[in-house]
Amino acid sequence: MLKIDRPELAAFLRIRRERLRPEDLGLPSNSRRRTAGLRREEVAMLAGMSVDYYIRLEQARGPQPSAQLLGALSRALRLTRDEHDHLFHLSGVMPEQDHLVATDHVRPGVLHLLDKLDDTPALVVSDRGDMLAWNAMQAALMGDPGRFPVERRNIVWQHFCNPEAAERFLPEDLIRNGENIVADLRARLAAHPEDARLRALVEELRVRSQRFADLWERHDVKRRRTDRKTVLHPVVGRIDLDCEVMLSPEHDQRLIIHSARPGTPAAQALQLLRVIGTQSMAEADS
Repeated sequence: MLKIDRPELAAFLRIRRERLRPEDLGLPSNSRRRTAGLRREEVAMLAGMSVDYYIRLEQARGPQPSAQLLGALSRALRLTRDEHDHLFHLSGVMPEQDHLVATDHVRPGVLHLLDKLDDTPALVVSDRGDMLAWNAMQAALMGDPGRFPVERRNIVWQHFCNPEAAERFLPEDLIRNGENIVADLRARLAAHPEDARLRALVEELRVRSQRFADLWERHDVKRRRTDRKTVLHPVVGRIDLDCEVMLSPEHDQRLIIHSARPGTPAAQALQLLRVIGTQSMAEADS
């Protein structure tokens, strides 16, 4: 049985944090920084954890992190596959094996691509619908998933259990999106019947949402690849978007990109959203 190595874990986290530049992750950078790399609070924000918890980890006095939390830290620090596994080993947790179960590790190249898409909302989701990584435009469009606990950063759970998420779609789109989400989820459960977390998600939603339960009983199956949706944004208004889904069979992940057709009101709305999002981030850093 693995044991947590707190001194080595603390040193590893600190070194990996200091090697990153804020601009590499789409964060504002300014001259007031007195040390190289990211601040501890920035890593905590990116990983969706409390600043105090992360500080204790770097001070070699924190509790043993869970696998979900380690996955979030790995993504926040842009770790490679080998570094990701090393982080798990130092924490006394066995890393997931790609050939046995889908991994939540997002490759650094994909994370870099997300950062470069600074004018296009985009996110990476796991095969079970967990939101693993997203860029600033996606947060500006649909709200920052980092506001929610890790276990609630799931597109299926958000659609059926979060009223705020439902308010961002036209009624007819909400119905169609729900049908597509459930049909896609059933197909993925059939492909991964051994995924206990996916089965647990289905069972929870059948209890919490009658709409989900009714759709689940229809036994519809359909993989989501492309779509068109209308988002009702509280600030910039209606945005008609094309949705492209790029599959990553090796890691059972999907890169979802939302784009607007050039010259349309939706394209202008995205440009405005980009400015609003950039200003909000700058104000948060000041």
